[in-house]
Amino acid sequence: MHKLQRTANVALLFYRRAIPVNVSKSTVYLPKDFKHFWPLQLAFWSSLCVITFFTLTVWYGQIGWRHLSHTGVQGLLGLLLSYPLHIGFSRIWNEPIKVRVPVSVVAVAAVAGLWNISRMILFVWLTDETDIWTDFGGWYFGAIFVFLCWAALYHGISYYQLLQNESVMKLDAEASVSQEKLKRLVAESDAKDAQLKMLRYQLNPHFLFNTLNAINSLVGTEKPQRAQKMIVQLSKFLRYSLDNNPEMKTPLGREIDALMLYLEIEKTRFGERLKLDFLIDENTKSALVPSLLLQPIIENSMKYAIAKSEHGGEIRLRAHASDDALLMELSDTGAGSKIHSSKLKSGSGRGIGLRNTMDRLTAFYGSEFKFELAPSSSGGLKTTIRIPYELNDETSRPVK
Repeated sequence: MHKLQRTANVALLFYRRAIPVNVSKSTVYLPKDFKHFWPLQLAFWSSLCVITFFTLTVWYGQIGWRHLSHTGVQGLLGLLLSYPLHIGFSRIWNEPIKVRVPVSVVAVAAVAGLWNISRMILFVWLTDETDIWTDFGGWYFGAIFVFLCWAALYHGISYYQLLQNESVMKLDAEASVSQEKLKRLVAESDAKDAQLKMLRYQLNPHFLFNTLNAINSLVGTEKPQRAQKMIVQLSKFLRYSLDNNPEMKTPLGREIDALMLYLEIEKTRFGERLKLDFLIDENTKSALVPSLLLQPIIENSMKYAIAKSEHGGEIRLRAHASDDALLMELSDTGAGSKIHSSKLKSGSGRGIGLRNTMDRLTAFYGSEFKFELAPSSSGGLKTTIRIPYELNDETSRPVK
């Protein structure tokens, strides 16, 4: 009896330590999905009662209210006593395996001993059979087996739920990474669009300033017809500029039409001082280019090559396709050979239009383009642009 009392004391001590007293809200001993614990508890101990009924009560012909009551009450006792075992397992869940295993074994043995003593006392009280204590080892072995099965199921289900939670967390993490990547791509796209718009807006005021000055000069010299013609040409060019999104591409043929509108405006200013030599291969007119790509380069040629020369000069444009690429060469007869890379990078002087063009090409094509500056054979500046040869289903239509 002393051994039985010692076993009961150990079980009671474990029971008291397992149940937290004055637990703060930040203390969590139970699993995340605690709501599944009680249904599983009821299923386990109900199954034990059914198995006990058929293997013991019915087998030994003891189908009376006393034995039936004992079967039901011992199942209820097992359900209640396994609850502190559940809390104890939850407390040591994050401990090393070398700590968890011996503590779990001792806890199972203690709770099984307490349950065994309780159900034996209950059996004696209900049936008046006092000789069962001689078979304490057999009863205790059965109790140990029951609680070992309970502990095995408890840990198995807990590990399964842990794996499920880790899988969900992994999927959530991957979804979060994908979402962040998508946000980053959208932000980069927005930044790229903003950059293209900024570059476009930086070019238009410069052109408008020059054109309005020219119109003002014509009005001042009493040449209203030429001024009126220039205003009409300007309105057509601005309409093209507004109708074409700076983030989109347009066929080269349509781009050349827009360039001719611009150059007609400049010819009104410079007259015979401006000479043009365009040679555009027919198969390149449907190739896609960023809208108003060549206009700032032409504008620079007008400002630094034609306007600064007493006799004017010539602007040449060549376009042809080669090896899945569109090659465009634009040259003038001015003082373009004096431009330096430092000016191009700083955006000063003649470099501002060229720098904007290079920035737009970078925004559109990344590293898949070529932009070169070199002295032309006529003493001016030669600009070479090589971009991927792209087509779409739309055909080039004239600018109206």
